Amino acid sequence: MAEVGVAFLPAILGVVFDKMASQGVVDFIRGRKSTDELLQKLKIALLPMNVVLEDAEEKQVTNPNVKMWIDELKDVAYDAEDILDEIATEALQRKLDAEFPPASRKVGNLISSTFLNRFVHHIEPKIKEVLVKLEDLAKQKDVMRLQGGVGGKQNPERLSTSYVIESNTFGRDEDKKKVIDLLLSSHGWGNEMCLIAIFGMGGIGKTTLAQLVYNDNRAKQYFDLKIWFCTSEEFDVPEVKKSIIEQAALSACYIKDPEQLQVELEKNLTGKKFLLILDDVWSEKPIHQEFLGQLLQYGV
Repeated sequence: MAEVGVAFLPAILGVVFDKMASQGVVDFIRGRKSTDELLQKLKIALLPMNVVLEDAEEKQVTNPNVKMWIDELKDVAYDAEDILDEIATEALQRKLDAEFPPASRKVGNLISSTFLNRFVHHIEPKIKEVLVKLEDLAKQKDVMRLQGGVGGKQNPERLSTSYVIESNTFGRDEDKKKVIDLLLSSHGWGNEMCLIAIFGMGGIGKTTLAQLVYNDNRAKQYFDLKIWFCTSEEFDVPEVKKSIIEQAALSACYIKDPEQLQVELEKNLTGKKFLLILDDVWSEKPIHQEFLGQLLQYGV
């Protein structure tokens, strides 16, 4: 296998995350709880690795163990990609079998079910094997003190981005149109905030849909400012504010004082029509509503 530097690892992991949300994989795990749970564990296990890559890139120069860790992570990422390719191929085969059924439906269903069960028993141990490797890599990461973000604080923005390859998305045009129409409704929302929540089980493509909306030409023309932030499990309001300021001002924000942070946020948002996408929000806590209420004071 050709040598791949750490600079390419985010792209490789990005491909893995995209394939997890691909239609073929989503179709396959629908209704298969055990496989779905394993893929969710895989995603959760990979995310912390993605966050520390910048630190790993710097430390590999002086620490050969970090270089070995990067190589092992690269191999595991390729293993995960191969598994997802297998699942997508199996899903395609299921679809073809449904479109061109055997002469005897009853016998055909029995055979199809048998082969499907065999495939599940074949693929799930592979996922578990990757999870074991990732668990070991996570322990090594902690021992080597690989950290994400400035000063070791996790940078949630690296968990997902607004970038999407539209040619790799299928069947989302109607969903995207509905969301865009709600956002840009000519009947308007007055001075009210238009809040749209995209709910669903893991892997159905919620992030992909949000990315498509974010990158739509109509959204680009309508909004003065667009902001993307991946919150993940912990909704860190100061970090969200800093990210909004950085994306609005196109410069780094090092403000720590909460009052100054609020002033800078107001300065960058007042009078602007902005689109804010909070990806991967895990719960609806009062602090979320309070934060969104504050933003209402500034936008138009």
